[in-house]
Amino acid sequence: MQDVLSLILGGGRGAGLYPLTKMRSEPAVPLGGKYRLIDIPVSNCINSGVNRVYVLTQFLSVSLHRHIGATYKLSPFSHGFIEVLAAQQTNEASDWYRGTADALRQNIRYVHGDRCREVLVLYGDQLYRMDFRRLLRTHRETKADVTLAVLPVTAAQAAAYGVVRLDDTGRVTGFVEKPGTSAALAPLRTAAGWLEARGVAARGREYLASMGIYVFRRDALLHLLDAVPSANDLAIEVFPHGLQTHRFQAHLFDGFWEDLGTIRSYHAVNLALASDNPPFNFHSPEGVIYTHMRNLPAARINGARVAQSLVSDGCVIRPGTRLERAIVGVRSQIGRNVTLRDAIVLGANSYDRPGRGGVAAAPPLGVGDDSVLEGVIVDKNCRIGRGVRISNQGKVGEAEGENYVIRDGIVVIPNGAVIPDGTVI
Repeated sequence: MQDVLSLILGGGRGAGLYPLTKMRSEPAVPLGGKYRLIDIPVSNCINSGVNRVYVLTQFLSVSLHRHIGATYKLSPFSHGFIEVLAAQQTNEASDWYRGTADALRQNIRYVHGDRCREVLVLYGDQLYRMDFRRLLRTHRETKADVTLAVLPVTAAQAAAYGVVRLDDTGRVTGFVEKPGTSAALAPLRTAAGWLEARGVAARGREYLASMGIYVFRRDALLHLLDAVPSANDLAIEVFPHGLQTHRFQAHLFDGFWEDLGTIRSYHAVNLALASDNPPFNFHSPEGVIYTHMRNLPAARINGARVAQSLVSDGCVIRPGTRLERAIVGVRSQIGRNVTLRDAIVLGANSYDRPGRGGVAAAPPLGVGDDSVLEGVIVDKNCRIGRGVRISNQGKVGEAEGENYVIRDGIVVIPNGAVIPDGTVI
């Protein structure tokens, strides 16, 4: 694994997660109460022995820089690093990243300058736990130029992903990005027997979706990017061309994996983390997920009813409050007789100091007494007054108003918003 360099693609504007990306880059979006999305691929790298990692980003990267700098301090004797590469003007390029292939091409000098044998390319908005050593073993044993991690999915799910076609050896012979018709899907179907022979129960999941996790032989990556110099996207432009000239191999994965690039998926997966049997378990002793270590006290809960919820460090939850399928982020202050149902409250960056910072007349940080929040995401540093009701009872799908945005029927309160007492949304 010391021969592997990892490049994590931080995404563009993160439009699918807006307004959570209004003031931060997509990989910096909080997850599971106390983590950030970037912690997932970085932790998988560390746990797999990959200790040279670049994170490629271009939008609102300050908080991401701060988080990575404060969290991941590797031993100077390991010769490892985890660094953010923000888009910049150079002699070779003066534009923003135009896509995944363009982002790699604009930073290819870091590959040239590294002693790596392989390049591991990951995305920064996915939730999964993977041992990349197994992926690399598949790559080397099959003498592949490019290896794609693939996940069995149903026909209904396949339309949202890039789907591969394989031969009997697992070599990729075709790649179709988001096949939208039955005719496009038909030739991509994988025989259930082929999956079951490899220890995977098909259960109707007979299409193999690319997970956006790739291993490139170093020279192959350089050749592929040079062969299509105008290509901006790996999956749509580079891979179809490369299949004719290079060996692409599939690595079968059958664990939990989810793309968190939309408000709906972000909301659903976060709440699932608090269920009795979460699909992804942060408590697992294997494959620990790392994040910033905060010197915060334990959460204080007094006279509240809590069911299927996660409560993070430094929180105070007062009497009469009910948490039902809720995620409560660090330093959250929840008042009396509050109801949080199917709600995510991301917390605060600091504790409130009444009378300072020009907020003396505003509600305090957190959620005020007698408020009801259902089907909502409250970003960091918000001030929700007393008797506020946020529940989207009108079942509005998409909308924007003062201090709120509705996406996929979920109300999102943007970072730092102030919601006055008695407001109904």
